[in-house]
Amino acid sequence: MIVAVMSDSHDNIWKLREALAIIKNENAGMIIHCGDFVAPFMLKELHEASIPVHGVFGNNDGDQHLLTKFSLTTMTNVTFHGLVGQVDIEGFKLAFTHQEIVGEGLAYGGNFNLVCFGHSHEYMQKNIDRTVLLNPGEIMGKDGLPGFCLVDTETTVITRVDLR
Repeated sequence: MIVAVMSDSHDNIWKLREALAIIKNENAGMIIHCGDFVAPFMLKELHEASIPVHGVFGNNDGDQHLLTKFSLTTMTNVTFHGLVGQVDIEGFKLAFTHQEIVGEGLAYGGNFNLVCFGHSHEYMQKNIDRTVLLNPGEIMGKDGLPGFCLVDTETTVITRVDLR
């Protein structure tokens, strides 16, 4: 399965739409969002993509109650996992969070193939034993070139996709 991993969209609806068009074109089966959606209208964009979304809260997701309420009622393909999430995709174990220190701890635990985090807005990928630790960078485009990653869970190939 192709999984799109993104973070720190911070209400940049235009870059999120650009990313979603690419994600749909690549036939991704799932989106992982590592936090900082910020406003509930971002969930509507993700919901309308009709791809399952798994997300965690970031430090700028102020109204977590409203985000959760929308994900449980009208935008049901968006699932929130709190501060740490995990999914198992046919044996490929993926964990995600917002903070790097939490992600590193999960990666060093050795229980996952891939651990993703956000927060710093900077793309980073490194191996910790058999686990890949990944920050997909930011969708927002505040601190650098906006983008996200595509992960092939069968081959474990990770591709960074830059948005212009």
